[in-house]
Amino acid sequence: MSRIKLFFLFAAVFFLLTACGQENDTDNPILTDEPPTSSVPAVPSQPATPESIPSNIVVEDDSQPPREGMVRSRLTNEWVDAGVAATRPIAVMVPNETGAVPHYNLSKASILYEANVEGYMSRMMAVYEDWRNLDKIGNIRSLRAYYAYWAFEWDAFIVHMGGPFFINELIAEDTTQNIDGTLGSDAAAFFRSGDRSAPHNTYASGEGLAQVISEKGYSLNYRGLTDDSHFSFATKASPNTLLQYNSEAKNASYIDMSGCYPLTRCYFEYNEEDGLYYRSQHLSGGSDSPHADALTGEQLTFKNILVQHVKYDDLGSGYLAFQCHDTTRDGWFFTNGKGIHVKWEKSGDYGATRFYDDYGNEVLLNTGKTMICIVKEDDNYTFR
Repeated sequence: MSRIKLFFLFAAVFFLLTACGQENDTDNPILTDEPPTSSVPAVPSQPATPESIPSNIVVEDDSQPPREGMVRSRLTNEWVDAGVAATRPIAVMVPNETGAVPHYNLSKASILYEANVEGYMSRMMAVYEDWRNLDKIGNIRSLRAYYAYWAFEWDAFIVHMGGPFFINELIAEDTTQNIDGTLGSDAAAFFRSGDRSAPHNTYASGEGLAQVISEKGYSLNYRGLTDDSHFSFATKASPNTLLQYNSEAKNASYIDMSGCYPLTRCYFEYNEEDGLYYRSQHLSGGSDSPHADALTGEQLTFKNILVQHVKYDDLGSGYLAFQCHDTTRDGWFFTNGKGIHVKWEKSGDYGATRFYDDYGNEVLLNTGKTMICIVKEDDNYTFR
């Protein structure tokens, strides 16, 4: 029996979970379009040719590495040093309520997940590829089991501050490798600062994490548990414009996720000058402002935004369980100011979550950072 099945069986004993999830909200305006029938010819999965790329799409010749010894990142497809690419990433649990912002070095994450936890709060998991030289990462809070399954598909070290008891079985698995700030044995990776009150003042350093990873006997090298490749990418020289989908590609220069994250109320605005989505938030009790890195002042930006509808259960006391393993669930993919409906699937604990268009082609992400918004299947969001 797989771990996800054990997890839901375990949760059912304690919380009397229902076996069925809720159906999609048919009033959700972004889910009303029917996918093409099987008789429609398949849309080519390749991006537009250079001569057909509109002038408002950013194109860059990235065919050669900036310097010798660089390779393509499996997380972003950017050129990175070979040693960075060969080192397993870290997946850091980051709180996102009013008292937890601003964050430090969050702009350095290659991939950022956001999902709800208890009390209508959302929590993020930042996946860092080049982390060993970062002095202050976080702040850092507790883990939920569903984040672990997303971290597994990157073979990442999970960095967190404890968690509720129902993560214990998953953490105890032989293949799970985590650094927990509530354990004395892992304390060297963490420190507290005086810039805010506990519990929002715990951070990690790359040097400290590397020390604890070595002390625990974890390998910095990929262990062969994950798929050899994860996302499929288009290059900057031949970007995916989504124009090959014709009218099925919707305009998406503004993406509003406030219906899914009622306390974060985040949204994304597309900038045609650099081809990136800029993230802002309107936190409960706070002001509407760009989501900026406290260390650099840089607003968080993303080349790709994936929205993933997920079946969920309420474990009681506000705790949630998201079904990370599933097939043919809904989602949307946004890039270059456009969006298309997609389906996603994840078949194994360490297998990649893969996204497919309505013709069955795996979508091509554009080279750059990716934001993954995990939303409850009955929540609504809008774009225009």
